[in-house]
Amino acid sequence: MRVNSLLILFLVTVCNALSKERIKVNVPTVESETNYVWRTIIDIDFFEKNGYSIGLPTGSIIEQLKSKARAKKLTDKDYANLKIFMKDSVYNKVDYRLGYKAVMQRVDLLNRMINTLYNSIYDWEFKRFDVYNINLTLYGPGGSYNPDKGEVLIYTTSKGGFKQYINPAYTIIHEIVHIGIQESLIEKHKVSHAMKERIVDNIVLLYFGDELPGYRVQNMGDTRIDKYLKSKDQINRLDKSITELLKQ
Repeated sequence: MRVNSLLILFLVTVCNALSKERIKVNVPTVESETNYVWRTIIDIDFFEKNGYSIGLPTGSIIEQLKSKARAKKLTDKDYANLKIFMKDSVYNKVDYRLGYKAVMQRVDLLNRMINTLYNSIYDWEFKRFDVYNINLTLYGPGGSYNPDKGEVLIYTTSKGGFKQYINPAYTIIHEIVHIGIQESLIEKHKVSHAMKERIVDNIVLLYFGDELPGYRVQNMGDTRIDKYLKSKDQINRLDKSITELLKQ
């Protein structure tokens, strides 16, 4: 009888773990969106020099702020003016409705993919978060991740569109893999940006190519790592493989 009780407890625990909601989708406030637009404008010179396509609100004040940012002449008064502009003329919570809906429609898929990553055995540690906050934005270069907080910032449009892929799950799981490998592989081995992107793309393709048809490995990156990423088993040995590669 005790054995059966323990078995039931085990099965309930496993089922709860597998069904856990690991995705929370967040619509930004006017304050958070203003701060993101401000940071993007501050870095406009970097984005333009590196060929990024940047989404920003339209208006003469934005063009003025971009010019001042390029000349490194932004002031606190400029930020105050941007806050007023965003609040009075730009921000509308309704603009995020379709993007929010599109991500929410993929939550089950994202949960399954995250559980696949969590249930794999590695010779390195995949950093895990109980919940990943997926933060929407209408601005910026397309998306980013915060490996310390388990946050993903994803660009959408008022029509529910996304950059690179129609399905936002493609980009979100890419960023979640970034978060997972950041400390134990990228920072540990001081992996270059080019190799990092190649590693992430190949992990996503190997694990989820069937669930994400048409997922593309970016036409960039350090292709030397490709020979170490031909199978799921090789993902499990990445720490050893990167060590070997960087010694060459």
